[in-house]
Amino acid sequence: MAARKFLEISSARDYLDVLIRAGLIAGLVIFCYEIFRPFLGVMLWAVILAVTLHPLNARIAGALRLSPGKAATLLVLLALLCLIVPLAFLGESIASSVQLALHSAQEWKLEIPPPTEAVQGWPVIGEPLYRIWMHASQDLSWALQQVAPHLKDLSKTLLVKLAGVGTGVLVFVFALIIAGLFLANGERSAHRATVIAQRIFSPERGAELASLCAATIRAVAQGVVGIAFIQMLLVGVGLVLMGVPGAGLLALLVLLLGIMQLPVLLITLPVVLYVFSQDGVGATTILFAIWTIAAGLSDNVLKPLMLGRGVSVPMPVVLIGALGGMISNGIIGLFIGPVVLAVGYELFNSWVDQAQNGGEQPAAENPAGEPGAARP
Repeated sequence: MAARKFLEISSARDYLDVLIRAGLIAGLVIFCYEIFRPFLGVMLWAVILAVTLHPLNARIAGALRLSPGKAATLLVLLALLCLIVPLAFLGESIASSVQLALHSAQEWKLEIPPPTEAVQGWPVIGEPLYRIWMHASQDLSWALQQVAPHLKDLSKTLLVKLAGVGTGVLVFVFALIIAGLFLANGERSAHRATVIAQRIFSPERGAELASLCAATIRAVAQGVVGIAFIQMLLVGVGLVLMGVPGAGLLALLVLLLGIMQLPVLLITLPVVLYVFSQDGVGATTILFAIWTIAAGLSDNVLKPLMLGRGVSVPMPVVLIGALGGMISNGIIGLFIGPVVLAVGYELFNSWVDQAQNGGEQPAAENPAGEPGAARP
């Protein structure tokens, strides 16, 4: 009887020790998370960029016979240069547009150019659009009265979004620098990622799931964010050369629509119609229209080339990730959301397939079609 009581007391003490240890570990995890939370977006960006750029960094190192660290430094500098040049045009375009609007407002020279007669001949929308446009150009006060109730809330929202864009650019720059550090220690980072995956899941499936995550990140980053950035550059070049007002802001909208998997024609088609209404039909405007519409539709050609290499992420997953990420984390979440949700989607499918196959392990080859562990 005494031995039984001793065992009960000993068991109760063991349970109490386990609860105390679990509570201390949980408190430490929560405290560490609160400290790390401000840098979570930057580190996610850095990991995504490092995984995406690792193959390119390896090619640069092999082609130029450089060490991974020197190749990473060169790649980061080139990426910053490619980022700064479009942003400079974007900032200059937005600044000039705002300055022109303020100058016109101060001197009360705001005016809406009248439409050309060609607008009236457009099918379906030509006649009503011509009447409204003509009325607004003749009576500016009437146009202001129509839009004034909506301008207040729109201006606040626009300022908040522009501030978010500026923050996102700074976060991206810092993340790119951190990604360069990961690339400089690529093999060590890859080995560490595989070890962590093996510790979280199992020694057998850790390397496979790490490779799956790397392949998914590359596929989504190249096929969604990369294509949207290419579309922004193609459309932006045409807008700047044509002298379209607010070309930088329109190019930014093209980037956002591309990431959200919405048709870029929502921006390019009205711009083409505006250019035709102002400059008429000519060789320059026709060439601009062909270039702009082709740039807006270029994702149909680029997606089969850049998206789905080793993984197939449905577009609804990407769209939900973009919208949900933007709602929860602003402009940063718009880029990170599709990648993170796609990784979760692929891991969930892998877990379901493993249960369906009775726990059998697939071939050692990773989803990207390359043997070996994941790269950073």
